[in-house]
Amino acid sequence: MHKMLPELSEIRRIRKRLGMTQTELARMANVSQSLIARIENGAVDPKYSNVMRIFKTLNEIKSKELCARDIMTPNVVGIQMNSCIGKAAKLMRTHNISQLPVFDGNRIIGSISEQSILDKVSSGIDIEKLSSKRINELMEEPFPIVGMKTPLSTISLLLGNNKAVLVVEKGEIRGIITNADLLKVLRG
Repeated sequence: MHKMLPELSEIRRIRKRLGMTQTELARMANVSQSLIARIENGAVDPKYSNVMRIFKTLNEIKSKELCARDIMTPNVVGIQMNSCIGKAAKLMRTHNISQLPVFDGNRIIGSISEQSILDKVSSGIDIEKLSSKRINELMEEPFPIVGMKTPLSTISLLLGNNKAVLVVEKGEIRGIITNADLLKVLRG
């Protein structure tokens, strides 16, 4: 049985998800950039061999893409919801991190960040009172959860709106990813 090629409209979607320009894809697939543009605009009915080359290139790039397990920081530091904010601040200083997942036993129920604590301090709240408040009085929404094989492109989108992403495998937290982890993978 023949394996069907995806629709031509998928080329733009896949290329953008991989963070590639038309020029980069054209160079790697050994076709012209204008051909990629015309295919994406629906202005041409390309040769089968060119379409095959483009999809083969996209698939090779997708298979090489980094995923959650490649960039996560293992050994997640978290805090229980009934702990005090002073303890959270101390954990953040000790581990040189700026956010923590909040747990109720083993269940993730929220998050707390350096920023949320500093926002309370700058609002004029007494620091002694703040230090003794419980985490659940200040906690925010839980971080998004992804699987070990979630691609870097998806993780970077999630980090655009969240301070961290938790990585799970078989229901257990295996790691955490923050913007600092993304910076580690940049070549320089």
